Amino acid sequence: MKRYTVTAALPYANGPLHIGHLAGAYLSSDIYVRYLRLMGRDVAYICGSDEHGAAITIRAKKEGTTPQEIVDKYNAQIKDTFEKLGVSFDIYHRTSAPIHHETSQEFFRILLKNGEFEKKTTEQYYDASANQFLADRYIKGTCPKCSHDAAYGDQCENCGSALSPTELINPVSSITGEKPVLRETSHWYLSLDKHADWLAEWIDTGKLNGEQHHDPKEWKNHVLGQCRSWVGDLQPRAMTRDLNWGIDVPPEVEGSEGKKLYVWLDAPIGYISATKQWAADKGKDWRPYWQDKDTKLLHFIGKDNIVFHCIIFPAILKATGDYILPENVPANQFMNLEGDKISTSRNWAVWAHEYVEDCAESVENHIDVLRYVLIKNMPEQKDSEFTWGNFQELNNTDLVGKYANFINRVLVLTNKYYDGAVPEFDASISVAGSQEEGTTSTYAAELKILHEKLVELTNFIEAYEFRAALKALIEISTLGNQFLQFNAPWKQIKTDENAVKVVMNLALQIVAVLSVASQPFLPFTSKKIRELLNLNDLQNGDLQNILATLEKGEALLSAGYTINKPTHLYTRIPDEVIEAQIDKLKNSRPQSIEYAPVKDETTFDDFTKIDLRTGTITAAEKVPKAKKLLKLTVDLGFESRTVVSGIAEFYEAENVLGQQVVLVANLAPRKLRGVMSEGMILMAENEKGELVFVSPAEGFGNGFVVK
Repeated sequence: MKRYTVTAALPYANGPLHIGHLAGAYLSSDIYVRYLRLMGRDVAYICGSDEHGAAITIRAKKEGTTPQEIVDKYNAQIKDTFEKLGVSFDIYHRTSAPIHHETSQEFFRILLKNGEFEKKTTEQYYDASANQFLADRYIKGTCPKCSHDAAYGDQCENCGSALSPTELINPVSSITGEKPVLRETSHWYLSLDKHADWLAEWIDTGKLNGEQHHDPKEWKNHVLGQCRSWVGDLQPRAMTRDLNWGIDVPPEVEGSEGKKLYVWLDAPIGYISATKQWAADKGKDWRPYWQDKDTKLLHFIGKDNIVFHCIIFPAILKATGDYILPENVPANQFMNLEGDKISTSRNWAVWAHEYVEDCAESVENHIDVLRYVLIKNMPEQKDSEFTWGNFQELNNTDLVGKYANFINRVLVLTNKYYDGAVPEFDASISVAGSQEEGTTSTYAAELKILHEKLVELTNFIEAYEFRAALKALIEISTLGNQFLQFNAPWKQIKTDENAVKVVMNLALQIVAVLSVASQPFLPFTSKKIRELLNLNDLQNGDLQNILATLEKGEALLSAGYTINKPTHLYTRIPDEVIEAQIDKLKNSRPQSIEYAPVKDETTFDDFTKIDLRTGTITAAEKVPKAKKLLKLTVDLGFESRTVVSGIAEFYEAENVLGQQVVLVANLAPRKLRGVMSEGMILMAENEKGELVFVSPAEGFGNGFVVK
């Protein structure tokens, strides 16, 4: 490829970054881009604040301020946090910038001209108390497909299903908590159904216009799974909203007054407008990065944004006729925290900007420690977890015990034996091999092994397997530690100085490799190692040059080259530092419980229409491909019912057998994930989102009416 355009999901400018954000899209993209630069590739790394989502106005209402003040505050904070964490965007832009408004409106005009829109008048939800129509994210309710009770009007983040607000069960306004009413309004709909055939072929086979565009085998299974489930039922989707905050529908369009662009038309176009600004700043042409077939476009995102980047945005790009499509969307899954989901509303999070300040003095090289732990636990294929105990363990064992220990030993011995100069050596002398104790090897053979290890690391990065690549990095330091241990130069110096020179020269070459290979993962550590080795800062193409040098069997550091005195890269983290962070996390939960609002008043006659019956669960099993659903058989005494319940997150199937329950027995049957559900189990939910059964007294019996 001539060039790469790499985007990272635009974070909402309505709050700070937490570790889940970093593990989701930003560290993976940063690793990949840093690697591309080291290989001498032409790359544009693009990101910026998404400043027009419904979440912005919700936050502004809660804080009693304006949306503009909210986005100004958090854009500055997020940008500063990324810089301190070493995330190396070429540009961090804003969707409030004039160039973005112009670009988004131009897309709307082209789509309208190309006949991609259909203007329709429909009924949409309206909050009478707030006196406004409700955007999708202003509406919450129960998902009709998995029964998750906090689905949004455009998507259920529990099962990943795309929704429309009118599909939600028991919808409520996020602004007032009241039940919205339906009113007529007109909007422009993108005819996604027209694009279903080519999207399906593109996703399934990687072919576009009869040519091979990408290899779908390189896409993650959960990305393909979501796309395939979505593309089979594409419907026209409204691309405008009734809002007072956002990008105006072009004023020359009839009926545009009071209409704003839908955030998922606006936000991804932010990648393009940011590229335009970056190119203008650099005196470059932005078009090749979005319109040249020799450019590889990659979107790094979290799994909640898959369908928007793999279905809606590609449809928009292709409908304009000029733009390339992504060759991969390596979306990560979610990171949990200390046994619970990260939750901004419950303040259950490790906030990145707070970590940067809190741990600056208590954790040596604290930014790279956090990067290491998050990459090590990156949720590449499934949800993962961050714990402070694991944070301490990985620092003390991997970074201190393996990685830094090797580098420090080499620098200490080099300064002790050779006054900091790289020793000359006799290449014909055999030494102990690094692969297995008791074997012998040569300098050339060990240099070849080092080259192979480095190639292995690069191959993992090329395949977006960043956890495996990080493991390969630590294995290089382990290789060095074993080489030192098997040769024991601190003993051998007394009997065979010439052999020690071979050992120490090679050990220094390994440290030099680590100074480069570490940069995508641990950029601040890489810089420190370069300083210890008295080397210049890394430049574009340096990794490519080093691979070529090693492949030829040549050393990276010449004999006689002088290095600096050793200093500690990492130190052990004491228990009290970890205990303080755990206490802070536990004490950060809101002291007062936020109770769900009471629903609209109902009548006694309406209540008596609900038939509640006691029952007992007699069989239970997981619903295939549904993480949170159990298929239950409930004995009502007079008959058995099949019920699909979203409780698998809290209960294993075998642990609910014999559980007495209360069942809504006259609820209309509904098919969930291919299983017909014939009722609903009553559950209580606490402030942590945990579910418990509402059940009669033990031994009460089955089939009796609950009044």
